[in-house]
Amino acid sequence: MKAEVGDLVVVASRKLLGQVRVGEVIAVGDSSGGGPYRVRWSDDGRETLFFPGPDAHVEHPSDKHPDAQAETVSDKQ
Repeated sequence: MKAEVGDLVVVASRKLLGQVRVGEVIAVGDSSGGGPYRVRWSDDGRETLFFPGPDAHVEHPSDKHPDAQAETVSDKQ
């Protein structure tokens, strides 16, 4: 798993119908994007050192909304 500052870490629940936890990566462990990561969790605002497991994945903000940058540029003009 590789992440950059600003990416979202999504952790699935191990229980059926359990809560999914989402946090923003605010620091990366090494220059190649590997962990551990410092993450600010959206549910309680706490910052923790996070070592990703098989139940976690990364979402890049541009992956979710590919035209978000275009909208921002057109709004400024």
